[in-house]
Amino acid sequence: MNQPFVIAVVDDDSNIRHLVEAFLQKENYQTVGLETAEEAWALWRTNPPDLWVLDVMLPGMDGYEFCRKIRSEAEVPIIMISARDNEVDKILGIELGGDDYMVKPFSPRELVARVKRQLQRWYKMRAMSDALSGEQASRKVEIGPLQLLLDERRAFWSGEEVDLTSKEFALVTVFAEHPNRAFSRNELLTFVWGNDYFGSDRAVDHLIKRTRKKLPHFPIEAVWGHGYRMRQEEREKI
Repeated sequence: MNQPFVIAVVDDDSNIRHLVEAFLQKENYQTVGLETAEEAWALWRTNPPDLWVLDVMLPGMDGYEFCRKIRSEAEVPIIMISARDNEVDKILGIELGGDDYMVKPFSPRELVARVKRQLQRWYKMRAMSDALSGEQASRKVEIGPLQLLLDERRAFWSGEEVDLTSKEFALVTVFAEHPNRAFSRNELLTFVWGNDYFGSDRAVDHLIKRTRKKLPHFPIEAVWGHGYRMRQEEREKI
């Protein structure tokens, strides 16, 4: 029998936390309840869950900062919950890497449905990626000092390995396989997040920023009014 998915519920309001956990447990999910982002970070380091239900307004480190830290390392699904319902807060949550955003008060049943959808989407993407890697086990992408091992999902710059998350790796692969082609933000959303992603296209901008920090010499440039491309002159090595 497969092990149940583990859902971490991070909220300093014990009533909301216990209610959410109860509904998730009815669907046979295993839950871990946490009051602070600091406790959540300790869990991430020792026994990471399969999905986070993350309150934005937390004492100490807030949910936005915690989401940013997680996204610097992995692409585990994150559903953010908050009493803040203005567009700026929702966009910020998505830009920092949240996969979904729910406004309090919300229906626990709807939250459970969104948890199911995120897990199905995430593990479908992982299965497709694993299948593709198996079919292309010998494939490499090399362009200038950049080398991508597609089967191992590993990236190297001038021989030094660079730790990229799955979305960062997918983004770099798209650009490296299509030098000088301009991609719209919507195209990059489809390539990296999949056809069923309904978040803001600003998530692309944030992913670009994260990738540039890890690969500062990788020549991704903005194409104003359209999106991004990786520029490579005909005789120029990046």
